[in-house]
Amino acid sequence: MTAKQIPLHHLHQQLGAKIMPFAGYEMPVRYSSDLDEHHAVRNGVGIFDVSHMGEFIVKGKDACAFISRISANDPALLFDGKVQYSYLPNEQGGIVDDLVIYQISPIEFMLVVNASNIDKDWAWINGYVGGFDVELINVSEDMCLFAVQGPLAAQALQPLTNAKLDSMSYYTFEKIDFAGQANVIVSATGYTGAGGFEIYVSNHQAEATWNAIMEAGAPHGIKPIGLGARDTLRLEMGFCLYGNDISDTTSPLEAGLGWVTKFTHDFVSAELVKAQKEAGVSRKLVGFELLDRGIPRAHYPLCTADGTVVGEVTSGTQSPTLGKGIGLGYVPTEMAKPGTELYVQVRDRLLKAQVVKTPFVKK
Repeated sequence: MTAKQIPLHHLHQQLGAKIMPFAGYEMPVRYSSDLDEHHAVRNGVGIFDVSHMGEFIVKGKDACAFISRISANDPALLFDGKVQYSYLPNEQGGIVDDLVIYQISPIEFMLVVNASNIDKDWAWINGYVGGFDVELINVSEDMCLFAVQGPLAAQALQPLTNAKLDSMSYYTFEKIDFAGQANVIVSATGYTGAGGFEIYVSNHQAEATWNAIMEAGAPHGIKPIGLGARDTLRLEMGFCLYGNDISDTTSPLEAGLGWVTKFTHDFVSAELVKAQKEAGVSRKLVGFELLDRGIPRAHYPLCTADGTVVGEVTSGTQSPTLGKGIGLGYVPTEMAKPGTELYVQVRDRLLKAQVVKTPFVKK
């Protein structure tokens, strides 16, 4: 299947981006180097074009009740302008996708889902719409999303709006006038742990908005950032990536998502997940740091000292901030305690590692 192009594909080509297929889209992976771009975001400010992400509008008098059925977190905890992290559980107790939920009003919400799962998620949530007075609208093809991330993000964007960006609380959003456009959703969220904002605009507003952000951010050294640095940034925070660390067959409790699993409402497979919680899980997703030199990669075996395989790496990299190998992977529950010794098998070598608490990089 031919990969789709995001609306500003031509602009990224002009900027010299290396473009590669990702999640069904041709995406900018890097503009300069992953290392430079990583440090630009961690220490300054960068802009990602993540317009491949999916957005669904859920509206109607049963909107909250419907989301309560399909989402493990409890949308009744939301209020206008609040964002919530959650996941869509399947009937087998696995994860259809992880997502963020925006409450625009008591009868209108926006679900933001992973690009690789747009079609799957859309079909899945439509399968539960019976009996609910709701309208579902897939606006994924009509919307662009820019993530402006880094400790200088608020300063860089402030000239573009009268709203006080630095006073926005984490995981909240506002509909504001931004870069000359009305009713732009700007949220204080992010996937990098460096602070910053996500900006949702319609396709026809996208290029003017991108250019305005680059111009306003120029005094602060803003740089365009690709998906290569996005991956190392999210991994330093211990954030899961769907398809690597969580999947249709992953238990949310194994994956450490118990904190967004609320048994105060009847979501899909709630009884199954609750029974699993009561029984306990046999494996857990952990963070680990290499004590030996080397880089852990996805699917490398995780072993005990004698080479017995006990799990595998789901995500791994050389941390640009820490200068050492870090990763996530599933291990037996009894080996999940921080400080536990682990080994990563790299070809015919066993590299010593230890389980650590995430995030790897403290804010």
